[in-house]
Amino acid sequence: MKHTFESKIAKWFDMSDEVWQRHANPWSIWTRITVFPVLIIAIWSRAWVGWWSSIPIMVAITWAWFNPRIYTRPKSTNNWASKAVLGERVWLNRKKTPVPIHHNILPNILNWVSGIGLLFVIWGVWQLKLWPTFVGCIFLYAGKLWFLDRMVWVYEDMRNTNPEYASWLYEDNV
Repeated sequence: MKHTFESKIAKWFDMSDEVWQRHANPWSIWTRITVFPVLIIAIWSRAWVGWWSSIPIMVAITWAWFNPRIYTRPKSTNNWASKAVLGERVWLNRKKTPVPIHHNILPNILNWVSGIGLLFVIWGVWQLKLWPTFVGCIFLYAGKLWFLDRMVWVYEDMRNTNPEYASWLYEDNV
């Protein structure tokens, strides 16, 4: 079976079922958004602290890897942030279990928007120029957040087509 770009990234992050469950915690979603600004500042800091910038760069990369692992399984996945993660799981599995055709184009466009933003950020950080870094962040985050919103829709459309997908939506009565 052909793997998607996203599934290769998930494999690199070693996203087991348990890690996905923890990542569905809204705290994981919202704090993970901090990874990119921290990484930008860490890389930019090379202008101020030279090679010492490798320390905050490694901290940011480590935070990106550990973030989905440090939170507990959420008490409920019946919220926007959790459903965004559940939709990402469905999206990663689209080669095996196809998603409805109306979801096949926009998520890819949104990933391209984020990718273009990333190119601007790389250029801006490399050249130590604020405007391309800022514009790139706008494109990157707009694309990513819209993508996550679309993943909620993907999950809602797919959750009743697969018993495993349906089991991901729960509310613990604690």
